[in-house]
Amino acid sequence: MITVVDLVESLGAGLLRIVAPGRGGDVHDVVLAEPGDGTGQPGELVLGTGLTGPEAAVALLERAAASKASGVVVKHPLATDPDVLRAAHGAGPALVELQPHTSWTHLVWLLRGILDRASAPGAPGPETPGMHGDLFALADAAAKIADAPVTIEDAHSRVLAYSTPQDATDAARMSTIVGRRVPPHLLAHYRAAGVFRELARSDDPVLAPAGPDGTLPRLVVPVRAGGEWLGSIWVVVRGPVPADRVRELADTASVVALHLLRLRAEADLTRRLTAGALRAVLRGVRDPADPTATAPVLPAGPWRVVRLMDTVDTADARLRLEVWESIARRFGWHQPLLAPLDGLLFGVVTDPPPDRRPPGAADEPGSLAWLRHVLARMRSHGSGPRAAVGGLAHSRAELPRSRTEAVELGRLLAAGRVTPEPRADGLVVLEDAWDAIVIERARAAVATAATLPGSPLAALQAHDRAHGTRYLPTLRAWLDHYGDPQQAAHALRVHPNTLRYRLRKLDAIAPVDLTSPRMRLALRLQLAAWE
Repeated sequence: MITVVDLVESLGAGLLRIVAPGRGGDVHDVVLAEPGDGTGQPGELVLGTGLTGPEAAVALLERAAASKASGVVVKHPLATDPDVLRAAHGAGPALVELQPHTSWTHLVWLLRGILDRASAPGAPGPETPGMHGDLFALADAAAKIADAPVTIEDAHSRVLAYSTPQDATDAARMSTIVGRRVPPHLLAHYRAAGVFRELARSDDPVLAPAGPDGTLPRLVVPVRAGGEWLGSIWVVVRGPVPADRVRELADTASVVALHLLRLRAEADLTRRLTAGALRAVLRGVRDPADPTATAPVLPAGPWRVVRLMDTVDTADARLRLEVWESIARRFGWHQPLLAPLDGLLFGVVTDPPPDRRPPGAADEPGSLAWLRHVLARMRSHGSGPRAAVGGLAHSRAELPRSRTEAVELGRLLAAGRVTPEPRADGLVVLEDAWDAIVIERARAAVATAATLPGSPLAALQAHDRAHGTRYLPTLRAWLDHYGDPQQAAHALRVHPNTLRYRLRKLDAIAPVDLTSPRMRLALRLQLAAWE
């Protein structure tokens, strides 16, 4: 289900804003407020249309709270009125502010489309055929208005739709359509001409000058919603465009803005729902009433859980997720399985055995080999992100175990107790550091037992502190280099005879049978716990 917060944040602060979170909850429907009636049901978002003042808004909040509605949408400035804010605080419905420039009709269309799509079979997302079909129809309509070829692009210069037919154009346009984004040399040309600077700060159309290699000028109409620049309409022009046609194109841009908002919201909700389902799987949580409710679509296994580290210097889990999603898509993983959990960021990658890999699929996006390649590329000029990889999971039920291993390994990697060397990809796999995990678990297990009665460590430590001796480090070196007094003495930077003398004195203070393998193991584990 979609929560109130997820729904609001997916549409953006230019349209909606959470004023008071209340008890929040899931949203499955949108209803219009009916004056004087009990308004809303559990799971409904109530739209406060036609409110005449703060008293009416307070009354609506009280009715929605009584009916356990999930949230109430009120227009600015009513949503920030002190009386309305006081009524919204507590465990009632969430209070959501609608920006004054947005019509209720447009909001209903956006919310209804998103919720209907989310409840339909299949995951919501930017690949919705109907939505892209509408954008192509709008591109054709804009081309008819301007009598020129048109592309609709997002704020990152990615092509979302284009008009047909494609004659009377230039090579740059064809390259843009084929590659689904504006070529880098043309982007540099437009940046140098200040085109994107004007689009970001102004509602007025911009004339992009002719570019290299015979690129024709473009009339660029910004697409905005709530002051936020969402994208633009690019029209190939050979001369001035009449003012009345420019006005019509601007009207078309307002319709395009609604579609881009909905596409972005659906894409954002897809990420949130996928991350939420993945979190549940990584925790080992299942809904007994609906065993498939927390089952994200996974590629064929086996899988490994990866802790992704050091992407950005921030504690904001959402920002880290966005950065890694951007990295994944840049390197071809278009539906990355990523989820923040307990302040850490995790991914699920595939790692099939060599005999089960399709020909040429060694670096398939989303695989462990692919991740190794990505990290190596990103760290080619020095430090960069790192990854700790848990053991193989052959079923969904084994993913929580792989996550636990990734957490343990990541902790050791961050502390410098394991290293990805000699490789330069910053990636450590459980099988390459299993011994460090075993020791770490043993250390944790014996940490509270390091001073059990009969252990010689406390006596040796007390003697060292009282007399300035170094019997405890001597014991540690002897255990680490057992059977090689030369190496043990070298580690202590003393002569081997000094080492032998200390061992004899040590035995007099706290008798220890160093010929016993069990005794040596117990002593080393206790020393590791102390360390």
